[in-house]
Amino acid sequence: MKHDRTVLLVGVILALLLAGGPFIPQWALFIATIAFAQGLVALGLMLLLRAGLVSFGQALYYCLGAYAAGALGRFLGIADIFLYMLAGAAASGIAAFILGFLLAKYRGIFFGLLSLALSMILYGLLVKNEALGSTDGFNIRPSTLFGVRPGPDWVRYTVMASAAVVSFLLALIVHRYLRTPLGRLAPAIKDNEIRVEYMGASARYAVHVKYVIAAVLAGVGGALAATTVGHIDPEMAFWTTSGEFIFITILAGTGNVIAPFAGALIYGAIRTTAYDLSPNTWQLSLGTALLLIIVFLPEGLWSLVKRVRHS
Repeated sequence: MKHDRTVLLVGVILALLLAGGPFIPQWALFIATIAFAQGLVALGLMLLLRAGLVSFGQALYYCLGAYAAGALGRFLGIADIFLYMLAGAAASGIAAFILGFLLAKYRGIFFGLLSLALSMILYGLLVKNEALGSTDGFNIRPSTLFGVRPGPDWVRYTVMASAAVVSFLLALIVHRYLRTPLGRLAPAIKDNEIRVEYMGASARYAVHVKYVIAAVLAGVGGALAATTVGHIDPEMAFWTTSGEFIFITILAGTGNVIAPFAGALIYGAIRTTAYDLSPNTWQLSLGTALLLIIVFLPEGLWSLVKRVRHS
């Protein structure tokens, strides 16, 4: 029943977004699209958190996805938004598959710090690379949809609609994965990894798979962010970017695949409002929100839905 309700809820939200998108202000469409991009990264972090792992370097794959999309347009002249996302997913997935053999051996703080170190290595390489714009980065080509470039008034809606369709499709795939034997191993790995091994399952293999899935989702999110903003730079790989993703994941909770996207949207709304009201101290508002969530809703905002269901 939960599976059916999630699928139905995802379908209803998607239909409402696609139908109401033309009536949403341009600035709101921008925030929503960025929320989809960040929500995809948080969705991957949710998989890792369920297994008791925290990645402080998920910006590595977010940035790889963005630069893969940018390189596709800059060096090959390709501008299709779906090819951008496919390139981001492929680049991040390949990198995570290789690095995952190393990271899957570690747990706890060692996993988090190693992922952070890898992200900062990419940041350092991009800063020194003049061909990719060094610290300034470079602009990405305006995206097209199946070879057609939308008119100025429809660009934001087209990008948002594409982001919504891909994000919800990936969310449903992750939802299905969580109900497979491999997906159900996450809480067991978190609670007692030794017993998982005694049962005949490989915890290292399960972590490796989750790490690759999380990287692919982050790569798609990076490509979406790149085509939405129209510019990419090394800051996308910096540790503060990874911190934002962790913030969103904690804010949302890990109870459902919809939670990361809701958390990203709320995060975007809080940040935009706080920056508008107090440009010099907007971080204080974000910190206060996180503190309140940790104290009163340690399982994230999605725990409110659970409370309503059981009331």
